[in-house]
Amino acid sequence: MTSISKIALACAALVAASGAFAQKAGDNIFSLGLASINSDVGVGTFSSSGTPVAPVLQGKLVGASATANSVTTLSASWLHMYTDNVGAEVTIGIPPKLTLDLATPNGTLKSHPAGATAKALTPAVVAKYFFNTPADKVRPYLGLGMSYVSFNSVEANLADPEVKGFAGSGVSLTSSWVPVYNAGMIYNIDDKWSINGSVSYLPIKTTVSFAGSGAATGITTTGDLKLNTTDYVIRVGYRF
Repeated sequence: MTSISKIALACAALVAASGAFAQKAGDNIFSLGLASINSDVGVGTFSSSGTPVAPVLQGKLVGASATANSVTTLSASWLHMYTDNVGAEVTIGIPPKLTLDLATPNGTLKSHPAGATAKALTPAVVAKYFFNTPADKVRPYLGLGMSYVSFNSVEANLADPEVKGFAGSGVSLTSSWVPVYNAGMIYNIDDKWSINGSVSYLPIKTTVSFAGSGAATGITTTGDLKLNTTDYVIRVGYRF
């Protein structure tokens, strides 16, 4: 065997040895990074129960709309590879605080900046299919999973007199199971470290309930709220 052949074989062996690290069967990868949460809010028809104030409250909420702020939070995940191409990932993060700006064109006040706030918990389990092979540094993937979305620390802005009338005695948002549509790419720095960038879409639906105060004490107002949420995530991963 010539020296050139020996060198070629040695290089091939080195490439094979160094390239086999990337998301292969049995690997566990812990990742930590940041998630940008962006929600497109849709408000349904509100309904109030109770008399005699209920019809007045309900009328003020006709045509109501809302917008939510974008927020960045810490995000963590654990990925287990069942085969060289199929894995499952559990994700969790610090619950972001969502701020809802409300608009009530038929109300006494038309605009309600920071009308309500809530912290959203969106832990998820996502099955992922990785393209390319464990020998590749770059591995795109597609994922599909479920998230149980719940809300806590839900508060109305009681400094706003109209919001206080609707929700002075409390406000709540229901929990629900939501599908998660996911796509992304992992870049393998070496046999231990990687960078993972992804985008996820969660079509969140919840029911908001207001308990009135003052003249509206005893009046409950409910309506559907859609938070069609897109999450942009970048994490640094470590393979165990």
